Amino acid sequence: MTGPTYAVLVLFVLLLLGAGFLLGRRTARTVRPSDVGTPVEHATFETLHTASLAAPPLRAGLTEESARKSARRLRSLLGTDALCLTDRDRVLVWDGEGDHHGRDVMDQVQGLLASGRDTAFHSDCDDLDCPLRWAVAVPLTVDHRVLGTLIAYAPRESAVLARAAGEVARWVCVQLELAELDRSRTQLIEAEIRALRAQISPHFIFNSLAAIASFVRTDPEQARELLLEFADFTRYSFRSNGDFTTLADELHSIDQYLALVRARFGERLAVTLQVAPEVLPVALPFLCLQPLVENAVKHGLEGAVTRSRITISALDAGSEAEVVIEDDGTGMDPERLRHILRGEGGHSTGIGLLNVDERLRQVYGDDYGLVIETGIGAGMKITVRLPKYRAGVHGS
Repeated sequence: MTGPTYAVLVLFVLLLLGAGFLLGRRTARTVRPSDVGTPVEHATFETLHTASLAAPPLRAGLTEESARKSARRLRSLLGTDALCLTDRDRVLVWDGEGDHHGRDVMDQVQGLLASGRDTAFHSDCDDLDCPLRWAVAVPLTVDHRVLGTLIAYAPRESAVLARAAGEVARWVCVQLELAELDRSRTQLIEAEIRALRAQISPHFIFNSLAAIASFVRTDPEQARELLLEFADFTRYSFRSNGDFTTLADELHSIDQYLALVRARFGERLAVTLQVAPEVLPVALPFLCLQPLVENAVKHGLEGAVTRSRITISALDAGSEAEVVIEDDGTGMDPERLRHILRGEGGHSTGIGLLNVDERLRQVYGDDYGLVIETGIGAGMKITVRLPKYRAGVHGS
């Protein structure tokens, strides 16, 4: 191949490569996550994503703040010109155009609030530039109670919008029902803690004060120390902040309780405490271990004529902390124990064991209930497993 011919061939190849590069630059485009999938799949994703953003505020219930935070997302779901959320008494939020319509909303939905049925109405607006000429209102109902309304506005009547508003309203109702369940759960936990506080026996308080009084003359310094222990113990047991505490605080309260018990029973009660420092920050439900120790003291000293021993250990078990409370007392018939944990032991029997078992399962799931080994005359061993981390569980 001659020199000129070779040069022409090389030039031709370079031109082809250059043309291909330019064509590729013009036709290529960056692939974005939104480009993946069919239009239907993309629309489904966008709808679910918008709904997920609207859900968290509504889990706080139907309030002015939750309505304000969710209204824009709800209007986006419906694709409507304006959206209004009300409770039974007032407009909570208006999102979109024509907010002057808000003055008449409560009069227009009075029938709906009374009957709980969807209603549609013409806006009768005197402003010729206002696009809002028609609206559909849907009740927001929880447990057969109408809490408020969702109202979607549009330029004209639309059967599609009416159906869509009904579906979105039903979705909002589900979130409000979950909010009610959250409140009920919180109230239940508070009631259970009140029950545990009520279980702190008046006899224990009387006996503790009597034991302290017995040292006033013989050992004033000991009486002073015990009085401080008693004050700290009662302050912790009747505190009002938070549903959770740390293992360190719970064990400290237990130590104060045992100091008061030992002041009364002296050498008749021996306590061994073994704690791994790394589990002290672990969070757990408030007043979760204390009733178990009180149970061990009761059964350990019940009918005992000699020395009784209680062992408490809190050890590191990988992703969990394992707390074991064991006594060598009278023990219990396993069948009777099963009845207690099923809530069949009566109002005054085993309330501490049942209460703690239920609260552990509520917070961590059924895999984290109490594990109890016992038998008549064989003492009792209670094992509690606590995850080192669980979302929403923080010591205070």
